Amino acid sequence: MSTTLTKYEANNMPDDMTTSLQTEITFDSQPLSTQSPLHPWWKSAIIYQIYPSSFLDTRGTGTGTLAGITSKLPYLKSLGVDCIWLSPIYESPLHDMGYDISDYQKIDPRYGSMEEWEEMVAKAHEIGIKVMMDLVVNHTSFLHAWFKASRSAKTSEKRDWYIWRPPRYDADGTRMPPNNWQSIFRGPAWTYDEATGEYYLHLFCREQPDLNWENPEVRKAVYAMMHFWLSRGVDGFRMDVINLLSKSPGLPDAKVVDETRFEQPAMEYYVNGPRIHEFLREMRGEVLSKYPEAITVGETPFTHDTEVMRKYTLGATAGDAYELDMCFHFELVDLDCATTDPFLKRDVPLPDLKRTIQKWQSHGGWNALYLENHDQPRSVSRFTTATPELSNLAAKMLALMECTLSGTVYVYQGQELGMYNAPGEWGIEEYKDVATQNYWRDMRSKRVPVEEIMRRVRAKARDHARTPMHWDRSTLYAGFTTGRPWMRVNPSYSDGVNAEDELEDPDSVFHFWRRIIEVRKEYAGVLVHGDFALLAEEDERVFAYVRESEEGDRMLVVMNWSGEEVGWSVPDEVSKDRMEVIVGNYGVQEKVIEEGGVMKLRAWEGSVVRCSPRLN
Repeated sequence: MSTTLTKYEANNMPDDMTTSLQTEITFDSQPLSTQSPLHPWWKSAIIYQIYPSSFLDTRGTGTGTLAGITSKLPYLKSLGVDCIWLSPIYESPLHDMGYDISDYQKIDPRYGSMEEWEEMVAKAHEIGIKVMMDLVVNHTSFLHAWFKASRSAKTSEKRDWYIWRPPRYDADGTRMPPNNWQSIFRGPAWTYDEATGEYYLHLFCREQPDLNWENPEVRKAVYAMMHFWLSRGVDGFRMDVINLLSKSPGLPDAKVVDETRFEQPAMEYYVNGPRIHEFLREMRGEVLSKYPEAITVGETPFTHDTEVMRKYTLGATAGDAYELDMCFHFELVDLDCATTDPFLKRDVPLPDLKRTIQKWQSHGGWNALYLENHDQPRSVSRFTTATPELSNLAAKMLALMECTLSGTVYVYQGQELGMYNAPGEWGIEEYKDVATQNYWRDMRSKRVPVEEIMRRVRAKARDHARTPMHWDRSTLYAGFTTGRPWMRVNPSYSDGVNAEDELEDPDSVFHFWRRIIEVRKEYAGVLVHGDFALLAEEDERVFAYVRESEEGDRMLVVMNWSGEEVGWSVPDEVSKDRMEVIVGNYGVQEKVIEEGGVMKLRAWEGSVVRCSPRLN
C-alpha cells in the first residue's frame, strides 16, 4: 500500500528512522515538470551561507549558536539577503565539522535545541528570509544508529545500508582493501572492521561511511528525513556532494597514476555514476514535487563538462524531468589548482578566468554563483593580488562581478566585510580542518619541507573561511564569543574588517555589497536574466562584458583586475552608446569615456554602466 505523508504524519514520525515501519513507507510520486518555472523566487534571490560554528556564540562556549543566528537576522535583512543556508547543525561528533551526521532529526546541543531552531525559522520567515538546510546523504557518521546496526553483524538488516566488501589478499597472503581507491581526504577509502572481517567504503574520512544508495530502503529513509524537515518549514536544501551517490558496479580498481602508493584517485568510478539521475528523479518525485516552492542546489565536484552538468538541471534528454534547480560547479575555483593536489596553487591568467565564466554563463542551465564558501579560501586573498590598502577596493570589485552575472548569488559569511585569509605567521596547530591536517601528515611523510607545506596551506586551506565572524573591534574575540573560540580569530578585525565599523562607514565593503545587491534587484531583467557577451577576451588586465535583456536594455560591466591604472579602448559597438555609471567601487563618475574612446580604470576599479542609444 502506498502512503503519502501528511504534515501531521511527518511531524509525528519516530525519532529512530531505523524501525522496520519507517523503512516500509512508500510515497505516491507526483508528475514531474519538464522544466522549472521561468522566474521562480530563487533566481533573483541573494542567499547567505552561515557556518554555524563560527557565526555568533551567545552562550560563551566558543561555538556559534542558533540564538546567535536569530539575533543577526535583521543584519542580514539590511544587507539584502533573501534566504540563509545553514551548514549542518545536526547531531555530529564533528570529525568533519558536522558533515558527519549521527542523527538527521536532532539539533546538535552545541548549537541549541529544536525549539531554538523553530524560533529562528519563524523569525526569519516573519521578515521575509527563507531558510535552506544542508542535506548530507552520501555518507553518515560512524556513530549514526544505522551504521552501528550495520557493523554489528553480517546478518544485520542494516548491513546492506552501507558498502561492505570482503578483503583481498596479495600473493604473500597479506590482507588488502577491496580495491585501490583513495579517499578524497587522502589515504585509503576503505577501513577494516575487525569484528565482522570486512571493509566499509568511505570516500571521505573513516568516520564517514558511505551509504549504499543501491538499497531502496536507504532511499526511503532519506526521503522520509527530507519530508521531516520540509514539513517543518525548511525552504529547501543544499545537497552535499550529491553527484557521488551512485558508484560504478563492481567497484573496479582505479588506474595507477602514482606508483609510489597503493591508493589511487578513483573519481571516474563514483562521480556522476550510472544511476545518479535515476536517484535524483526519484527524489524529486517522492519528495520535492510535493514542495514546489522549495529550492534545491547540488554540490557537484569533479565536473567541468557543461553537458554533464546540464543533465542535473535540464534533464538528460528532451522531455526528461529536471532534477535540481541549480548546481555548484567547481571549474572556477579549480582554476588555480596546479595539479590534482588541491593545495598546490598556480597563478591564473585573467583570460582563463574570463573564458571559464563565459563558458558557464552560456551553458544553458541555471548558475549558482559563488566565490567563497566553507570549503574555499577567502576570495580577496585568492583571486587578487591587492595590497592591504587596496584590499577593500578589490573586495568590492569581486562583489560587483558576482552580482552582475546570470545565476543565483551566494554570499558566504564575512565575504560582505571583505574578510581575508589567516595571517602567514599562523602555524599548523591553528588549522583545525581534517583535510588540512591529513594533508600535513601526508606531505611530512613524503619529506616535503615544512615551509613549503605551510606555503600551500596559507594559500588554499579550507580553514581560512572558518575563522570566527567579525562583529566588532572592541572585544578580545571580535564580538564572536565571550569564551574561548573553537578556532583562532583572524586579527584583521582590529583593522576595521568587522561589522560594527563597516556599518558606520558608508564607503565600506558592507555598504558596497548592499548597494550592488540593490542594483542587481532593480535591474534584474538585465543582470539576472539577460544575455552575456564577453569583450576583450585576451586582455590580461581588463575584464569587461555586456549584459542585455530581452527588451534590449544593456549594461556594460568593466573591471581592472590589476593594481595599476589601465587605459581600455572601448569597443565601437559600445562606445557609440550614451553611458551612465550606475554603481562603481570608486563612486559614480559622470564622464565615462575619455577622448579617443579610452576608459581610464584605476587599481581594482569596477563599474556597472547603463548603455542606451544616443539621440541624434
